[in-house]
Amino acid sequence: MHDLRWTIPVARWSSWPAGTTTTPDIGFVEPLMRRRLSTLSKMALKVAHDCASEDQAVRLVFASRHGELRRTTGILDDIAAGEPVSPTAFSLSVLNAMAGIYSIARRDRSPSTAIAAGAQTLGYALLEAHAQYAADPSTPVLVVYADEPADERFGAIEHEASACALAVLLDRGAHVELECETGCATEMQPAPEFATQRDALLHALSRGAAAPGAVTWQGAGRRWRWSLRNGGAV
Repeated sequence: MHDLRWTIPVARWSSWPAGTTTTPDIGFVEPLMRRRLSTLSKMALKVAHDCASEDQAVRLVFASRHGELRRTTGILDDIAAGEPVSPTAFSLSVLNAMAGIYSIARRDRSPSTAIAAGAQTLGYALLEAHAQYAADPSTPVLVVYADEPADERFGAIEHEASACALAVLLDRGAHVELECETGCATEMQPAPEFATQRDALLHALSRGAAAPGAVTWQGAGRRWRWSLRNGGAV
């Protein structure tokens, strides 16, 4: 893939901090379903609701490197032990489970997309959101990234993220824009300052449009850069 540059309007964004031990408040989901959800889905639903609770309809791009891998691993353990598999656990083990729950809770039938692309998952989710918004800016696009480390039995995983969630809403009326860029990494470039894409993007969003310079992350042979600037609607 050649170098790519694009800009997206950031109307709102929200994050669930890595390492937080409290349970996310997702009171907009009915109690029976809440009890069945994993911590991963609760984090994702929390930041999604923070960003888009005021919008009647949003297209959703859900991104996760591992998704509900821990739930899937538990299912495989049950099979290996000769135990019956829970139908609920099975239905909630798919990558787009959170997207379906969010749609049901909001009664929103807008399209949703689920993306997994290794350590670069968040970057490609932003690219997908840009493509969808550019094709039709009349409906907001919500990017939700949520991940947690894989079970230790999978061994060491490069650029592994701690349990966290981040949401970014693309919509008309935004007063800031996120400049995004990706290209091939070279050995001449300095070592990345941030361990994961989520860390780098969150830093760019947190420091705001007034801070000069881009935030860079690289891995798997590619370089990613993000910077926030004033722009969009006046």
